[in-house]
Amino acid sequence: MNYYNEISKGYEELHKQEQLKKVKLIKKYLKVSKSDKLLDVGCGTGLTTSCWRCKKYGIDPAENLLKKARLKNKIIYKKASAEKIPFKNHFFDVVISITAIQNFDDVEKGLKEIKRVGKNKFILSFLKKSKKKKDIDGLIKKYFKIKEIIEEEKDLIYIV
Repeated sequence: MNYYNEISKGYEELHKQEQLKKVKLIKKYLKVSKSDKLLDVGCGTGLTTSCWRCKKYGIDPAENLLKKARLKNKIIYKKASAEKIPFKNHFFDVVISITAIQNFDDVEKGLKEIKRVGKNKFILSFLKKSKKKKDIDGLIKKYFKIKEIIEEEKDLIYIV
């Protein structure tokens, strides 16, 4: 996570437009209500967290990215890894992880944790150029019932 801590100052300049484009696409497939609790795993600076109209939470292991997120909005952000999500079983109505899965130290453990804390709505995406692509695809298919896979410019997005 040192990489993301180091680039935290310029993170949004590098990734904002790309991430917001993905969220706009995802919103066509994912409807949330104001009472829903949403967790963003690998939330970074909160770009992919803040645009939902519900009770929002975000986790990320990069403290410097979280500092930027906390300055912008009143979302509950915690420093945590995907492999050890600090919430109770089935706490969230919706769990998203946008362009983060390829960065998990242990993809299988991270996906199992996402499934554990979520109920039945998940959006999972990762870089399609990732060296872990085959493994990630297989693990998502192992642990989740996929409704649709969207091939975006840089990501594969799994609607679960």
